[in-house]
Amino acid sequence: MKDLINYIAQALVDRPEQVSVSAVEGNQTSVLELKVAKEDLGKVIGKQGRTARAMRTILSAASAKVKKRTVLEIIE
Repeated sequence: MKDLINYIAQALVDRPEQVSVSAVEGNQTSVLELKVAKEDLGKVIGKQGRTARAMRTILSAASAKVKKRTVLEIIE
């Protein structure tokens, strides 16, 4: 899951070297924290949060396949 979000985020931003994804594992839920450069934050979130919502939808579909819940948080 971490690699999936990293790949998508690097494709969206101008500074892919500053993209970092960290995972906080729980028993049933994982939290992925996405950090990007400050000027790329708008590109990751998108207009009215559409890009972020699409990334969360892809993540939930992929995590449902492995029967685990995964949440994406975008950190400023």
